[in-house]
Amino acid sequence: MPDMHELEPFYNWRHLYVAADDSRSPFHGRSYSEIYCSHAVYNYLIHPQWDEFGSATLYLKILQCDYNLQYAVIELLGEWNDLLYNDIMFFYRNVIEDMLDQGIIHFILIGENILNFHADGDDYYQEWFDNLEDGWIVCLNFRDHVVDEFVRARLDYYLAFGGKFDGFNWRALEPEQLFEKINELVMKRLMP
Repeated sequence: MPDMHELEPFYNWRHLYVAADDSRSPFHGRSYSEIYCSHAVYNYLIHPQWDEFGSATLYLKILQCDYNLQYAVIELLGEWNDLLYNDIMFFYRNVIEDMLDQGIIHFILIGENILNFHADGDDYYQEWFDNLEDGWIVCLNFRDHVVDEFVRARLDYYLAFGGKFDGFNWRALEPEQLFEKINELVMKRLMP
């Protein structure tokens, strides 16, 4: 695995969407250094392109947000720690609520760079899920031990993960293709 500061957010869709340029994004107007690392997960510096949203250990990048199709693709980095840092509260209050207000109801969370997950309560997950109407939250490519923690925390009621959502080659697709494939998989899961 590369050093933390070498892990960049996926950039092949930047010609399609940049959250800092989107007036409806919670990160509108942000500027980024190309060379100076100012954020860290514990004492490991991270690449300056990741977005800080209030958590001490979890960072993200909105890779795509389509207001017509009502979906967002969010890549995550770090440790998701609800137990010590209440990361889900920061994530929900400082990012997701703004996106829900803009009509986004389908969330694809990319978790390849989530090193650990520590659960606490499920209140924010439930609130997020309850505000989706006919939407969903899918977790792609989270590590096995993180998925195990999701299961132990009983988050499978709110989040779709594991199975066909593991080992998913999302980088080979355009954002709308990814959304369509994920939506199809979710619909198949819901069918009796």
